[in-house]
Amino acid sequence: LTPEGQRLKTNIEQASYLRTVQDWIIRPQLKGVKGVAGVDAIGGYVKQYHVQPNPEKLVALGLSFSDVVNVLERNNTSIGAGYIERSGEAYVVRADGRIENALQIGNIVVANRGGVTIYLKDIATVGIGKELRTGSASENGNEVVVGTALMLIGENSRTVSQAVDVKITEINKSLPEGIHAKTVLNRTKLVDRTIGTVQKNLAEGALLVIVILFLLLGNFRAALITALVIPLSMLMTSMGMIRAGISGNLMSLGALDFGLIVDGAVIITENCLSRLAHRQHHEGRILTLQERLHEVMVASREMIQPSVFGQAIIIMVYIPLLTFSGVEGKMFEPMAMTVIFALIAAFVLSLTFVPAMIAIFVKGKVEEKESRIIVKTKGWYEPALHWALRSPIKIIGAATGGFVFSLMLFSTMGQEFIPTLDEGDLSIRAGRIPSMSLELSTQIQGEVEKALTALPEVKIAFSKTGTGEAATDPDPVTESHTFVILKPTEEWPDSSLTKSELIKKIEKILADIPANNYEFSQPIEVRFNELIAGARSDVAVKVYGDEFPEMVGTATQIAKLLSSVSGAADVKVEQTDGLPFLDITLDTQAIARYGLNVSDVLSVVKIAIGGQDAGLVFEGDKRFSIVVRLPDALRQNIENLGDLPVLLPPDTGVGDIPNTPDERPAYIPLKQVAKLEITDGLNQISRENGKRRVVVQANVRGRDIGSFVKDAQAAIGSKVEIPAGYWLEWGGQFKNLEEAKARLGVVVPACFFMIFLLLFTALGSVKQSLLVFSGVPLALTGGIITLWLRGMPFSISAAVGLIALSGVAVLNGLVMITRINQLVREGIEANKAIIEGALS
Repeated sequence: LTPEGQRLKTNIEQASYLRTVQDWIIRPQLKGVKGVAGVDAIGGYVKQYHVQPNPEKLVALGLSFSDVVNVLERNNTSIGAGYIERSGEAYVVRADGRIENALQIGNIVVANRGGVTIYLKDIATVGIGKELRTGSASENGNEVVVGTALMLIGENSRTVSQAVDVKITEINKSLPEGIHAKTVLNRTKLVDRTIGTVQKNLAEGALLVIVILFLLLGNFRAALITALVIPLSMLMTSMGMIRAGISGNLMSLGALDFGLIVDGAVIITENCLSRLAHRQHHEGRILTLQERLHEVMVASREMIQPSVFGQAIIIMVYIPLLTFSGVEGKMFEPMAMTVIFALIAAFVLSLTFVPAMIAIFVKGKVEEKESRIIVKTKGWYEPALHWALRSPIKIIGAATGGFVFSLMLFSTMGQEFIPTLDEGDLSIRAGRIPSMSLELSTQIQGEVEKALTALPEVKIAFSKTGTGEAATDPDPVTESHTFVILKPTEEWPDSSLTKSELIKKIEKILADIPANNYEFSQPIEVRFNELIAGARSDVAVKVYGDEFPEMVGTATQIAKLLSSVSGAADVKVEQTDGLPFLDITLDTQAIARYGLNVSDVLSVVKIAIGGQDAGLVFEGDKRFSIVVRLPDALRQNIENLGDLPVLLPPDTGVGDIPNTPDERPAYIPLKQVAKLEITDGLNQISRENGKRRVVVQANVRGRDIGSFVKDAQAAIGSKVEIPAGYWLEWGGQFKNLEEAKARLGVVVPACFFMIFLLLFTALGSVKQSLLVFSGVPLALTGGIITLWLRGMPFSISAAVGLIALSGVAVLNGLVMITRINQLVREGIEANKAIIEGALS
């Protein structure tokens, strides 16, 4: 219903009214939400006042399209004329001649012929019209208006999304009767689900570490004090994250390892308990507070070197992640920074908080005893250790063989940039032939949505067809981006149905709708891919060259081969041609003969066919354009466009055409100075790095991207002949994987060299430093074999885990070698020192 309560008669009126509500009621309120940069809108029709002149009447009255535009502009203005003073008061002078409605537009005087006043309504149709839109929106088969809240750079997506959602609820109270605004896609849902998983993992991880501490330390109070390092270090880490502008997300919080965090505290605690027990046994009495403080101080000083070097090594292994750039830098730098904050916080606490708490609260009789688990483990470990020392060649050979085996496994493993995150919803891109109109494309898209919403697993389906107002997501009118919002899995008829099986089910249903080519992804993933390489698919093959026919031919061959590679889905070539044009070619010689300028002819084409703004109509705070153009029935009649009248200059007489001030102005049809013909032209011209390109896109299902690209490159390299001067480039997530691997290949060795220098500084021996470093390949062996057993491909996330694992292995080796060296310095024979050091 309109505000006046009158029912809207046509779909166009309804769509225009919806868009007006979106632009002038919803958008201003949303733009005031903190963190929102703007609100993009697509769908409906922007309301316009249309003035559609009748060409025959213009000719009869000696008027032109430009005359109509000029008279509208002259009759739609207001002025300020300063002020006047009267009786000590100042009066502001205002003269307002602005148009307020369509009736006033129609009553504007255009000309006077023979004493008869000619009004605009006499020569033109005046009323509310629709814009020449470049995009539409629909939901469940019906046209709607879709708004997208755009977030300011640096803001928190969860906070902004929540605020917008709350604001939408408030806005609904101010909407006219019969209009409802609802949130259809909210990033908060994905963020909350992901953060919920991270919180669960962190809580379980912390609980597990605390349980291990209580089981193994053998002293309840000491275990409790050590466990307190976890919440306190998290508090300090949170402060560091806030200062550094790092949000709590899957990457930043998901990598926290509470085992590493309490590692230094455990070393300090054990040494403090050892010295307290030894001093208490020597004194034969309970120690005083001052004596406990002294022993704890000495114990802490003894552990400063291994603690400092241990924490430095762990921090060092995260340094390579800070060198990432681009998308991988955005993802992994927050994680590295968070872990470093946590390790530094834990290190400070282990050298200050933990000793102080132990000195104050661990009083009474202190016994250094091993828990049952440690005793039992030693009972198993000691015989194995003796056997290993008796047969070192076998152990070294087995370890080397295991490492070689892991390298062989690694060479056969698949690779991907990062594991795919299930967003819970689907994104389906439907492409159609380039010549299709927006109206027909919208109509077909409605059929797609009706088919989707008929599925019991689908909650709603809404789409954006073409390009929205701000062109933040430019698409041709022949492409529709469909958001398929799924119900929770437990509400599906078959809750065991996987997402890939659901996609196959949807593909089968949509195959019955003609004129569509589909591409499946996820709402955020598709944007992520587009940001990486300008393509919305997992893999993009870019063909660079000079001439589109050769580039398209090569791209078509590549697409055919990609389709035959296992795992390929949604393979398509960028549509570069097939767009119909109405070409208007000017005859400059004829234009000159008639005494015209090129701009005179182009002005007629622009105003009559394209339309020209001739001012604004203000309705309160709202403003709408006045557009002059031909009626739609004439604009769409291509055969008659050649008869558009072009007014000749008043002082020109050409041939038999009189044109003097005393006679009626002369006209010529447009076709006398221009040629109109329908041609096929380029649909899209893409350039990158100063060169033309055509992109072949493909999604990968059922296998990893790395192995898919490897097979695809082999097939293309052997079967596709690239023309001279042309070349290929592989993009998508594969490109990020390769860039990240290349950077790690340089930075990780440098990082390990720095760790080696730290080891040499701590141990003073190259041989012992290399011995400690032997833990790295053994740690990688276990990590690679575990990935293989789980059937997981190698990814940058896995690489980060392996790097951290290497740091832990080096730290463990350093602790053992340090203890053995300490026993040797105490005069114990080397073999006995090795056994005792390993056991302790």
